[in-house]
Amino acid sequence: MGRTYIVEETVGQYLSNISLQGKGFVSGLLIGQCSSQKDYVILATRTPPKEEQDESSKHSKAKLDNLDEEWATEHANQVSRMLPGGLLVLGVFIITTLEMGNEFQNTLHRLVFAVEKSMNKKRLWNFTDEEVSERVTLHFCSSTKKIFCRTYDIHNPKSSAKPADWKYQNGLSASWLSLECTVYINIHVPLSTTSVSYTLEKNTKNGLIHWAKQIENNIYLINGQVKDEDCDLLEGQLLNSDHRSTATVQICSGSVNLKGAVKCRAYIHSNKPKVKDAVQAMKRDILNTVADRCEILFEDLLLNEIPEKKDSEKEFHILPHRVFVPIPGSTVMLCDYKFGDESAEEIRDHFIEMLDHMIQIEDLEIAEEINTACVSSSMNTEASLDNTDDEPPKQPIKTTIVLKIQQNIGVIAAFAVAALAAGISFHYFSD
Repeated sequence: MGRTYIVEETVGQYLSNISLQGKGFVSGLLIGQCSSQKDYVILATRTPPKEEQDESSKHSKAKLDNLDEEWATEHANQVSRMLPGGLLVLGVFIITTLEMGNEFQNTLHRLVFAVEKSMNKKRLWNFTDEEVSERVTLHFCSSTKKIFCRTYDIHNPKSSAKPADWKYQNGLSASWLSLECTVYINIHVPLSTTSVSYTLEKNTKNGLIHWAKQIENNIYLINGQVKDEDCDLLEGQLLNSDHRSTATVQICSGSVNLKGAVKCRAYIHSNKPKVKDAVQAMKRDILNTVADRCEILFEDLLLNEIPEKKDSEKEFHILPHRVFVPIPGSTVMLCDYKFGDESAEEIRDHFIEMLDHMIQIEDLEIAEEINTACVSSSMNTEASLDNTDDEPPKQPIKTTIVLKIQQNIGVIAAFAVAALAAGISFHYFSD
């Protein structure tokens, strides 16, 4: 028996309302959340057409063989940045006319693997062995309104398509749990005599990989105590746990610093979620949002042709702020990133272009104050691998994240405490 996909009813309405307008097909992404028993699809968004594709479609119908995988995967990369913790691109869809029905499966196979491969390259984390490895492909016939749902094992490119159930449900994510925290990061990346000659982007990415391992090894506490990861999120037995790590010292030729307050959010389905699901979703949002901001910054520097400074000079760059926007009828909010000189209209237009859903400017929620990426360089200085203070810490320092688990029946505070190396400081506050 294949997997079951529980789908928000508005997704079905969205697919039915897409007009081919003379095109041979329209493709797009399916967004939602995996669980061990079933998967949840809460949003679908078509891939915006290229301008040259718009021109060619006026003269003749495009064939499925002409689907631009590079364009589709770039859209997937952009959309994945807009997903908070717990949400993924679960698969792809194609809408075709009736006469093209026999051609769709090979195209869907290529597309779903290309999309997953492209997004996986950018992640600072890996899927666990216990997680679902299937991704969904959906063919929607615009003439008959029939749906053909199949899945593929993304770990096996030669895997065959398996049939899957596609079931609609109204208000699917209206009662999902929302987790929030503010993380004050102070990531210090020492540059060795070899790495000092690398680009700012490469050095920062190397440092984030090291930092990601620390985040993955966090110990999380719920209501001040560690819970069994297999217990229900809002219940469960308490365990005793302790974890320590120490900072190390190395000789370096310079350093890269990332500092600032980062707003993190994650969403969990309300069907008996486990503690491990919530913790995993929040960890991944922390990793994703920091990595995405850095990537956006470097893209902006490249686009504006801003040269890196010489060896003895310091560089200061502002990381983009996180902006949230609600999905109508849902507790879930998606996000985007804006620099200080970008207008609310520009952010709204980007939301509309990427998600193909109307967004109002008044719905935009700018989540945080300024974050700064500071780059400095000096020769023959001794620096801590994990600490930005002048002297290494004499003892391990605990770092704290507070998770607010929000439910329509109230608010429950969940505390996540991690004894990381001293270079990263997490603090918590209450509204």
